[in-house]
Amino acid sequence: MTSPKVYLKQNVPVEPLINQWYAWSGLIPPVTAAMFVANSHLKIMQSFVAAPQTHVAALKNPAMRGGPFISYGAGMVGEIKTLMEKTVREQSHLLELARAIQQLSHTLNEADGSSLEPFYPRIPRPLKGFVELIYDLNGNPSFRFIEGLLYKSDHYRSSSQSVALSLVTKDERPFALSSPILGGNGHLFLPVPFSSPDLDELFRMKSEPQPYPYIKERLGVADEDDPRFSSFFTEEPPPESPKYEGDEVRIRYFGHACILIESKGVSILTDPVISYAYDNDLYRYTYADLPETIDYVLITHNHQDHCLIETLLQLRHKVRHIVVPKNNAGALVDPCLKLALQNIGFNQVIEIDEMETIEVEGGFIMGLPFLGEHADLNIRTKIAYLVSLNNRTIMCAADSNNIDPELYRHIHKLIGDIDVLNLGMECDGGPLSWLYGPLLTKPLARKQDQSRRLNGSNYERGIEIVNQLNPKQVYVYAMGQEPWLTYLTSIQYTPQSRPIVDSDKLVADCAGRGIIAKRLFGHEEILL
Repeated sequence: MTSPKVYLKQNVPVEPLINQWYAWSGLIPPVTAAMFVANSHLKIMQSFVAAPQTHVAALKNPAMRGGPFISYGAGMVGEIKTLMEKTVREQSHLLELARAIQQLSHTLNEADGSSLEPFYPRIPRPLKGFVELIYDLNGNPSFRFIEGLLYKSDHYRSSSQSVALSLVTKDERPFALSSPILGGNGHLFLPVPFSSPDLDELFRMKSEPQPYPYIKERLGVADEDDPRFSSFFTEEPPPESPKYEGDEVRIRYFGHACILIESKGVSILTDPVISYAYDNDLYRYTYADLPETIDYVLITHNHQDHCLIETLLQLRHKVRHIVVPKNNAGALVDPCLKLALQNIGFNQVIEIDEMETIEVEGGFIMGLPFLGEHADLNIRTKIAYLVSLNNRTIMCAADSNNIDPELYRHIHKLIGDIDVLNLGMECDGGPLSWLYGPLLTKPLARKQDQSRRLNGSNYERGIEIVNQLNPKQVYVYAMGQEPWLTYLTSIQYTPQSRPIVDSDKLVADCAGRGIIAKRLFGHEEILL
């Protein structure tokens, strides 16, 4: 008997995992993965095993969401201890790499400005042949990683990768970066590397049905897992999303910094973070609302709420090109995003530098400088985008912090007035250590840490961008407000939160000048 064709349900999250931890972009490059496993994952698990009630109590306080606390009850100490022991055993290569990075950093403190050649024999064994020792122009010693070679070495193991399938019926999910995913809770684990074309076949089934035995065989699902795996599929087709054929430029807001820009000839998606479809009180666009083919995916910067592996893997089969910021090449704090994506199966990755353009049908995509939001670290993997279609210009500035208004005066001289400005205004931001702490090779004083923020523009800085670029429409976005984003950002605003107060003020100021302005939330459609 022929098996009926089935679709992958629209409410099946497929969470990418590395050693059972949520695989955000910082866990892909070998050197940053090593530091996060050693200085974050192991330490969090050790803390939980030693004092589980501290974690349980901390997560009862909403202000502690996003902190280094495991979101399981005290009864899961045994499972966490087992994973901790497995990590020490199976990730020993990364733990050795982390120790080597720390050791080399300390060794180079002895450099006095003389030749670094005598230090090469002292490079720790795991790093030998993988680093170049360097000075900056002020005589400060450092080293750069030969990243392409590291991906070809034993330091990068796709065997640690897997995906966890489940069904979701609500927006709330545990904060992704502080807790591993254990067995149970409806999860089905598949030991499939992220680069596998079998995942593309699975995700294609959201819109193109296949017989159930076909995908079961492709993914190697065991017979005993059949009841759970089969529950992720349905014979009911998803809602149709017809290709946009309008003469205007259509902008659809999918939440946070995810915007779909379409003309009759081209589709462009920025910073994809997309909600699954399930019954809820807040209307939103979902995967079913995306076009059959996405010509360009634009990534503004390498933070988990802008470069989300979970979403990108599910879109890979329909994306023609991914555009990412040009990189420093070899810095611990700023690994190459192009290499990371290529090594998990994305073959059409384009790097764009500041003021470079990519010609598209009916216009172009231009990279623009992006200041701030990275705690004063030397990070090049960040860029804003100017999209021009049918003589309409849309700027996606993401979390740009206007710390030097002269920048936008220079930009305006080159691009002129624009039609739409999309600007992030999460102007509080976390301290440097919230995201980059595990990469630090020497302690940072709390006062310094708190002063160096992962923040965007406040009202004064945001309105100065408006003053310089003279947009016809202004939209505050990338605020992390949507409830399906909190597992990535941990943000929970009140009406008194400074980002809300300042963005309200900017919207009101723009409206008073006759500029169409709004803080986006949930969904929005704009025609130009």
